[in-house]
Amino acid sequence: MSEAKDAPKTMMQRVLDVVEKVGNKVPHPAIIFLLLIAIVVVLSAVLELTGTRHSYEVIVPATREIETGAAPDASPSDTGTTVNYQAIEAESHSIETRTVSVRSLLTAEGIRFIYSSLIPNFMGFTAIGLMIVALVGAGVAEGSGLVQALIRKLVLVSPSWAMTYILAFVGIVASIAADAAYLVLIPLGGTAFLSLRRHPLAGLALGFAAVAGAFTVNMLIKPLDAVLVEFTNEAIRLVDPNKTIGLTSNLWFSIASVIFLTLLIAFITERLIEPRLGEYQGEKPAEEGAELSADEARGLKYAALGLLGLLVVFGLLTLPPGAALRNPDTGDLIGNSPFMTGLITLIMVMFLVTGAAYGVGARTMKSATDIIKAIEKALAGMGSLIFLFLIISQFVAYFNYTNMGTIMALKMSDGLKTANIGPFWLLIGFIVVVLILDFLITGAIAKWAIFAPVFVPLLVKLSVDPAAVLAAYRIGDSPINAITPLNAYFALVVGFAQKYDKTAGVGTIVSLMLPYVAIMIGLWTLLFAVWYVLGLPWGL
Repeated sequence: MSEAKDAPKTMMQRVLDVVEKVGNKVPHPAIIFLLLIAIVVVLSAVLELTGTRHSYEVIVPATREIETGAAPDASPSDTGTTVNYQAIEAESHSIETRTVSVRSLLTAEGIRFIYSSLIPNFMGFTAIGLMIVALVGAGVAEGSGLVQALIRKLVLVSPSWAMTYILAFVGIVASIAADAAYLVLIPLGGTAFLSLRRHPLAGLALGFAAVAGAFTVNMLIKPLDAVLVEFTNEAIRLVDPNKTIGLTSNLWFSIASVIFLTLLIAFITERLIEPRLGEYQGEKPAEEGAELSADEARGLKYAALGLLGLLVVFGLLTLPPGAALRNPDTGDLIGNSPFMTGLITLIMVMFLVTGAAYGVGARTMKSATDIIKAIEKALAGMGSLIFLFLIISQFVAYFNYTNMGTIMALKMSDGLKTANIGPFWLLIGFIVVVLILDFLITGAIAKWAIFAPVFVPLLVKLSVDPAAVLAAYRIGDSPINAITPLNAYFALVVGFAQKYDKTAGVGTIVSLMLPYVAIMIGLWTLLFAVWYVLGLPWGL
């Protein structure tokens, strides 16, 4: 990584340099996760011998599963959690009390699980499937030159100072597309910064902070909101059967958070990250004219026509009453519908169609064979990542099997619940607990299934709006996603960084993301505190 040569390093820059140096000395991520698997296996056996167990209440709507499989709009950390989105409005629900204990992986049952679950664990790891599907479309868009042309066009029509803010805002809002945002927006940030002759690692860091660090808030309603709200309502019914919150219960706070985090992420990028990186010393783009060439301009027109045609097709599939991609039972389009559940399909087709159309118009693709070659090129380098995901999927499955994360969360919850502090500090403490647990249990749905029955009734009895509890959870669940190696896409971001810096490793990404994570936690929590003290409405 290059450094600014003239300006002396600040204390924080020196600390981050140490973090990067130490972090890059750790073994390959695959070896790290193999070691973690060994630790989980041994620790599970030790804890089972001590009889570690815990009783807890869990929300179990009658037709929804919450402990196996994979959710269609979960954060990458939600891999391993299934939610039946067609059953969100089910009428019959239940609250169960369970006793959970640590399960050893060294018992006969545990060994059978390890032996027989290798393939199911990997096939249930949705990150790999989403990545392949997204890269099919993204490969065509990049191979045809559409991505580069769009970035150049954006540079031409936007003030240079605005690019950082545009990319931060788009990265945050892109969470409506779930995991596809990781696969598209993060490398796009690197490419955009390189085209502006700024350090591409700063662009990657900005994209990762926006997509991962603010994953649970948006200006739009997304399927994840439906699940979190439904779990919240079931927890409310424990103490008040007549009280509920709606899908837009956090809308105002989420919109304010998006605007606030856009400004904050852009500020951190320009004032902290780029000065530390200094001038990029790698291969820089060739000098290009200010205007697009005739071929490029024609290609963009073809891409626009392709996008228009695609919008017409999907409009017919979504807008009319009873359309195929609406919820067949309720008619919903946003929140709980096949359209939102399969949004990755729209994204893949959109990039595929517009990329191919651009290629034809710009004369960079002359036949269907060129399109297929672009897809093959995009997928060709995935071998090492597929192997890494194979190992990560086993670690996640083994860790979930042992119940260690669940018991840790419950014990921390009990400690906070009995702390005898006021509702305001209880909410702040709740944010801290969720932040800590997010290092290990990164799934937004999985953690809320544990926390909602504990904290929502407790705070409702203290006259706290349950929407405030959900807003606090959104803060606790987000920023740590950018630095925990258990984020399914953390290793992918390391791979993106190595495109620009061959020496980049885990330490590089952690050192880049720490300023975002630390500052976002502090100032976003402060925004929450001010919002709560002023009594502002959380949503509709």
